[in-house]
Order: sequence, then structure tokens, then C-alpha cells
Amino acid sequence: MYIEHTFGPFYKSDSRILILGTMPSPKSREEGFYYAHPQNRFWRIMAELFQEKTLENVQEKMAFLEKHKIALWDVLFSCEIQGADDSSIKNPKPNKINRILYEADIQAIFTTGKKAYDLYRKYCYPDTKREAISLPSTSPANCRMSYAELLEEYKIILQYL
Repeated sequence: MYIEHTFGPFYKSDSRILILGTMPSPKSREEGFYYAHPQNRFWRIMAELFQEKTLENVQEKMAFLEKHKIALWDVLFSCEIQGADDSSIKNPKPNKINRILYEADIQAIFTTGKKAYDLYRKYCYPDTKREAISLPSTSPANCRMSYAELLEEYKIILQYL
């Protein structure tokens, strides 16, 4: 199925880190915001990392991102994809990541998952000339990593804020 990104990036001019996924899942497209699948561990990891309460809705998530100077977007603007299966991605078209890099004070770029990292390296790095740090996916599909292991990996974010 051919999908276009249905919502824009979240960032402010004082955002210090940029976290990139591949493409919004069907649940995220339905909700209109990032990492919306209830079994995705992204928001639980982020809340615990910053010792914050559980983030319940989009408004709380946006306030959290703004407070902690975090920008979110995805590597891809469009692609063919089956559901939320990154391994099925075909005909990817990247987002213009420089848009955020020109408008915000980004100190580090992170990708969530190997596919996001590989797509960033192939399609975005030639324009941005900015290295990305690959973090493991928080998707329920990444069941080989425990919550504790993910939390430990994501602690690197704190070094850039």
C-alpha cells in the first residue's frame, strides 16, 4: 500500500535533539501523532528517562517534547509499506530533514530502529551531512529487547540535552 506521511514534524526552534522513525504506523496515522500504538514502548521509555509521569494524550506528549527540547519526525515522506512492517518498505521518498536542521538548534540526530538508520544514511545523510545515532526500535515487533535494555540504550539521549 502506498502511504504518504499525514502529519508534520514536531519541533521548536530550541529543540536540541531530533528523533527519526521510518514512517508512521497505521495507529499513528489514525491518531495523527508519533508512536501511537499502545504496545510501542517509546513514550514509556521517554517518560521514565526524564522521570516524568506517563504521557496519556497528544497534548501531554507535545508538552513533554517541548519541555525537553526534543524534535520528532520520520525519515520518509512516502513509501509502499504493508501495515507497520518496515521490512516491507519499497519506493521510499525521504523527508527534507534539513528543514528542521535549519530552523532548530539540533545537536544530535537519533533514529529508532535499524531500518530508519539505513534509510537515513542512504537518503538523508547526503543532504544533511550530519551523522545519526542508531537506537533500537521501541516497536512491539522488536520483542528481542527487554524494556530495561531499551531504557539503557536510550540513556545516550541525555548526553545531548
